[in-house]
Order: sequence, then structure tokens, then C-alpha cells
Amino acid sequence: MEEKKENKRRVWLGVAIAVGLACIVWISIGIGRVIENYRTRVIIEHLSNQIGTYEDGMAEFATEAKALNDIMSGNDKLLQTILTIRNNYVDPIPLDTLYEKAIPALLSELDPHSEYIPAKMFDRVNESLEGEFDGIGIVFNALTDTITVLNVIPQGPSDKAGVRPGDRIMLIDGQEVAGKGLAQDSMVRLMRGPRGSKVKLSVKRGALDKYVDFTITRAPIELHSVETAFILDKEAGIGFVRLSQFSRTSYAEVREALDSLSEQGMKSLILDLRGNGGGFLDQVVKIVNEILPKGDLIVYTEDRHKQRINEYSNGVGGYHDIDVVVLVDEFSASSSEILAGAVQDNDRGLVIGRRTFGKGLVQAQIPFADGSAVRLTVARYYTPTGRSIQKPYTNGDEKSYQMDLINRINHHELFSADSIHFDDSMKFTTPKGRTVYGGGGIMPDIFIPVDTLYYSPYYNKVWDGNVLYRYTLDFSDRHRKELDRVTTIEQLDSLLDGCDLLEEFIAYAERNGIPRNDADIAKSKEVIKAQIRAYIGRNCMGDDAGFYHNIYPVDDALQRAVKEIKRGNAKIKR
Repeated sequence: MEEKKENKRRVWLGVAIAVGLACIVWISIGIGRVIENYRTRVIIEHLSNQIGTYEDGMAEFATEAKALNDIMSGNDKLLQTILTIRNNYVDPIPLDTLYEKAIPALLSELDPHSEYIPAKMFDRVNESLEGEFDGIGIVFNALTDTITVLNVIPQGPSDKAGVRPGDRIMLIDGQEVAGKGLAQDSMVRLMRGPRGSKVKLSVKRGALDKYVDFTITRAPIELHSVETAFILDKEAGIGFVRLSQFSRTSYAEVREALDSLSEQGMKSLILDLRGNGGGFLDQVVKIVNEILPKGDLIVYTEDRHKQRINEYSNGVGGYHDIDVVVLVDEFSASSSEILAGAVQDNDRGLVIGRRTFGKGLVQAQIPFADGSAVRLTVARYYTPTGRSIQKPYTNGDEKSYQMDLINRINHHELFSADSIHFDDSMKFTTPKGRTVYGGGGIMPDIFIPVDTLYYSPYYNKVWDGNVLYRYTLDFSDRHRKELDRVTTIEQLDSLLDGCDLLEEFIAYAERNGIPRNDADIAKSKEVIKAQIRAYIGRNCMGDDAGFYHNIYPVDDALQRAVKEIKRGNAKIKR
């Protein structure tokens, strides 16, 4: 009996010793952390006091040290607030819910381009620049409140399933989508999904009474930033490339387009960046490399510490000797402005159009573990002559920033170059002595106003009422077999030249409630004819060559570019 009691005492003594040792270790660690935090604060305070006596950038380091000291000593109000809510709020609340609201609120007090991207939006925000998404492989339009297939990507999921241009998608997985007023984003979400998953489409085809059903397996779909590339003027050897954005594949696409045009006899290039909102810096640098000789400055960035990073051309490009014209407008931004500025400041060619957007802030993307990210402005872009691309803004005032374009319209800037005024301090000089202007955006060498000469009450009715576009779909339906056989611009011209499109359209408009008005039609007929041909052209050939070829006669900027090239004004001046 005594032996059992002795064994129990030994067991309990061992447990007590173990617990005691654990407590000592725990207390020691706690005391060690307190001492370490205290010593760290003392060191930081000492550094702050010492560094604060120096000038220039050392004072900023002292501020950073003080901020670190505040966090460690519990003086950071934001951190304190978060900890207080987590520990003391009356009801349990997921902090992530607060973060989703607090982070955007914080960033909204900075510049207009610093932003928070929630995890659920991350892939969608980035996919256009990544050059790929998972989907079914169609190009469609829904202007008539019905998804109309304009083109099917060759060898894509829809092409393999049998979907054809002109098909109207009525049901998606049994859900009615035609005539329901769905936003285009909602339509896209219904058709997209993870690769390997399936979606069922029910389409109306031609005059068939019953819907045609397709089960399509989603797959990776390439996004192309070069919308079209073709020889615009064969006699003069003028090539045309339309670039919609600077994605990860843009340089490869542009280089492929230039090589193809060169084989067709290209001597001059018109690069259309109108509406191009920018993208990846490395892609624009590579594209500019193709046309600049070695050693020319393309762009430089400068951060808050005045640290400057220069990007120079490396001389390995293959198109240093062709004439270049760049087309821009008020929606050309960021990388588009870098390219236009590099061409202009290096006297490499002409920039034609209207003053660009003025987005010259550099964002760094900081990812979080949950898949969300912050895009934080960390530097500014400058053109080779030292012009800041960024237009003026006030931190925390995004509304005024977004109203800038409206203000430009109200001040008639889009309609007259005389409405644009630059202070003398905004003047810069290129190596060849040309005057260029800073102050935000790139002011083109040749200004092209928004054209309103073709407008008339009749045109406004057929355009605003979507009658013109609906007619092009009707024509494409009636001539689908002929359009499917079109593979070249010459074949498209031959088909359209054999039809009296204008008179046929006027009759169509009358049947849709818009009476004929010969005076208005005489004023607007050229733009009506060009747009009819262009939108029909978009229904064939697999890219936008048919569109831009046919819109050319009423595209003032494009026509001016051709004239300047033929006059020799886009020649290299080096």
C-alpha cells in the first residue's frame, strides 16, 4: 500500500516539475519578448534621434523608423482599432469583412489609379492582359438585346461544336437570355467557366423553326491585342496595325504582323493606338525597340526617392528604316502614351489625333494570400525629353479626375486645337528642335478634331435607334453563304459593290419607322455607307480588316496619316 502511495507521489511530483518548467519557459519567453521589444524601441528611438540630425533623405528614414516604433509600442491607431474590434466588439465579426471595405477606403484617399482588387475580381481584371481565358471561343455582339455570333475562333470549342457566324444564342444552359435585358457582363459569365466544364447553347439559325442545340466543352481561348493588320495602300506600301492593348502577347503579335506586312511590301507603318488604355511596360518597350535604333531613350520612371530607371532601345529591332505614324485619341493611355512619346521625342515619326488621356503613374501589384491584391502607385513615367505623362490630380478627389474628359468636351478641346492652351513652362524641345508640350498626356503633332460634318437628324435616328446596325445583321443573315466564302478584302469589296446598300438600307429604315429624308441623307450618306460596309465586314474574315478597310473613307485621322506619309512628312529625321 505504502509503495503505491510512493509511486503516486513520484508521478505527481514529476507532473508538477514538468508544469513548473513549462511555466518558467513561458514566462521567460514573454519576458524576453518584452525586453527585446523594449531594446528594439530604444534602438529605433536612438536611430531616429541620430538620423534626424542629417539632411536630405535621412530625415525620411527617421520618419520610417518612427512609424515602426509606433507600431511596436502600440501607438498605431489603425492597428489599435483593428485589435480592439477583434478583442472587444460586442458581437463576433469576421475581420475580412471590414478589410474589404477599409482597404478601398484607404486607397481612395491616394491618387486615382491606386486600387484594391478583391479576390473574386482578380482573374477577370487581369485576364485581358494575360492573353488567355477559359471560354467557348466566339466573338459576339448584343446590341439588339440578343447574343449574335459575329465570328467563331477557328478550331475553338464553338467551331468544333458547329456554332456558326450569324447564330443567335437564345438559351444558355436552359436559361432564356434573348430579349431579357441582360447586361453583357452577365452574358459573358454564363458562357465562361473552368476549362473542361460544359455549357449547353440553344441557338436560332436562319429561318429554321426550331432551335439548334450545342453542348460545348470550355477550353483556353487566346485573346489577341492586334485586332487587325493589313496593307492599307498597296501602291504606296502603307501598312496598318490596330493594337487594342498591351497584353503579355502584344509584342509577339505586333512582330508577327510587321513581318507579314513586310513580306507584302510595307514601306511605311500606321500604328493605331486610339482607345488603347495601356498595359504591360515590357511589351511597349519591346515594340518601340523594333522602330528605334540602339541607344535612344524610350521612357524613364522616377520614384519618391528620385531614383530613376531608364529604358533604352537595344538596336535589335528590324524596322528602324520605315516611316511611322501613330494614331492616338483621348482614350489612349499609359503604355500608348509611352510609345507615342518615344516616337515624338526621338523625332522618329508623326503622332496624329487628339491629346491623350494623361495616365503616367506606375503601379506595383502587391498580392495577398487570399488571392486579392493592391495596385499601389510607386513612380511616374516621363518621356525622353522629360515630360511627365500624368495629368494633374488631387489625392482623394477621383470625381474631379473622372470629370476631366467631360470638361475637355465642354471646353471644345476635342473639336478645336485652339481650345488647348499650354503654359511656356510646359514647352520641351526634341533633339531636332521640334517643340512638344508637357502638362499631362501627349499632344499630337497634327490635331484631328472629332468630325461632326456628317451628322444630321436622320443619321442620329438610325444610329441612336440601332437601326443601322440591325440592318447589317439582316444583310449578313441573307448573305451568310457568300460572306462565309470571303477570305480577302478584295472579295469583300466585290460582294458589297454588287449591292445597292444605301437604297436597301433606306427602305429597311422606313419599315422600322424612320421616314426617308433626302436632304439629311445627302449630308450623311458617306458615313452611312462606310458604316454599313464596315459592320458587314466585321461579320467575316475572322478579324477586323473588313471593318477598318471600309471605315477608312470617313476616318479623318487615318486619311491624314496616309496623306502625310505620301507627302514625305513622316520621314525619319536623324
